[in-house]
Amino acid sequence: MSEKSLCVALTGSTGFVGRHVLTQLLSQGHTVRVLVRDKSKLKSSDSRVVVIEGDLFDEKAVHALLKGADAVIHLVGIIMENRGKGQTFERVHVQATRNLLDEAKKQGRIRKWVHMSALGTRPDAVSTYHRTKWEAEELVRASGLDYTIFRPSIIHGADGEFMHMVKDFWCKMMPPFVPYFGAGPLGTKGAGRLQPVHVDDVATCFVSALTNAKATHEMYPMGGPKAMTWPELYGIAGKYLPGARKKPIIAVPAWKAKLLSHLPGLPFNWDQVVMSQEDSTCSTAKVENDFGITLQSFEETVKEYAGRVE
Repeated sequence: MSEKSLCVALTGSTGFVGRHVLTQLLSQGHTVRVLVRDKSKLKSSDSRVVVIEGDLFDEKAVHALLKGADAVIHLVGIIMENRGKGQTFERVHVQATRNLLDEAKKQGRIRKWVHMSALGTRPDAVSTYHRTKWEAEELVRASGLDYTIFRPSIIHGADGEFMHMVKDFWCKMMPPFVPYFGAGPLGTKGAGRLQPVHVDDVATCFVSALTNAKATHEMYPMGGPKAMTWPELYGIAGKYLPGARKKPIIAVPAWKAKLLSHLPGLPFNWDQVVMSQEDSTCSTAKVENDFGITLQSFEETVKEYAGRVE
């Protein structure tokens, strides 16, 4: 695909990563078609953004989304299931991807597909989240389209849900400690390490992949420059967040969290607990080399944006 202005179909445009990808697309001169369930959640009023109302299970909406598009950036995913609303990992990750790919192949115009996956994705993963991410990747690889797949570690930024949660842990009265899911019978051993990556780095690579020949038929693990434990991550955030209270960082035993995860109303699920026990780390050499990017430090970026965390 040549270096030119493209018409890009973008899913997940109202989400955390999607907002940043949309900004990057427009800054690079592309036009964008977005599919949204609620127009009021779309922050952009740029005339180059064509808005289609609907979802990925609405055939007419999917057809309209892809009409005239040169490429697709597919970001839609969930970390929590809501079976009452039909939001399961299988339906959102696999069936929605299949619907979009089927329509893309039917229209015959789209050549490039850029796909959001996650570190830890594999066919024999413990979590349903990672297994369904793998199934979606397999659909993309078998599609016949030029594709690029990204597998990021946890993505952070001032307007992201994760940092909002971290701020709540540090700045609100309850809970009286900053929790994470620890391994071992009493939660006394460390959970898996992670490699937080800044949302702007993720968005830059997604948009660059549209025209980067090196990225064709490639999969890129993504993480920041440093692997860290959950207590280290929380400690850095607490150092810079305005209003952070003095609190201990305490492990909740993973076995206990797994039992609690089945109760309604809790802000975590079984998949999140088991995933937290695995390392979410990677080499950054491939993505930095192919995209000419130096991935940003977690501490330095948090220091800069901590006062703007929503």
